[in-house]
Amino acid sequence: MKAEYAAELIKFLEQHGIEVYVDGGWAVDALLGQQTRVHQDLDIALPHEYVPRLRDLLSTRGYLEKSRADSWECNFVLADASAREVDVHSYTLDESGNHVQGVEYQREHLTGKGSISGNPVRCISPEWLVRFHSGYELDENDYHDVRVLCEHFGIALPDEYGRFIK
Repeated sequence: MKAEYAAELIKFLEQHGIEVYVDGGWAVDALLGQQTRVHQDLDIALPHEYVPRLRDLLSTRGYLEKSRADSWECNFVLADASAREVDVHSYTLDESGNHVQGVEYQREHLTGKGSISGNPVRCISPEWLVRFHSGYELDENDYHDVRVLCEHFGIALPDEYGRFIK
């Protein structure tokens, strides 16, 4: 997904009242203020109450749910005919910002600020992006993302990434 399209899509959603936080690879690049690699999709986090509106708005752009074995009401992928994908992560927090349901975000995870293609975006904070890039089968993109975040923000590279160091 190209930076200009990702930025325009986020802006479109926010103009329609959806509170969007960028997650995943685009969050890394947003925090750095520049694109550092190619991105297949756009990962977004949003309060669960916005999911019906998100589905309606993206359907007007030809996005349909992509069938996946790991999909559920709070984590699913929408794709269009051009193979652009939006990986949706929804959550519900209580008044104190603690997780109530959905993907296990806390308010403190949602404090990052960055930009995509010169457009300001909200995103996951750098420390939490590093923590979220663990506990699953890691690949070169994960290593790239974590390495650049750690270098830029002075965060220690997690031990599980040692196998990528040559």
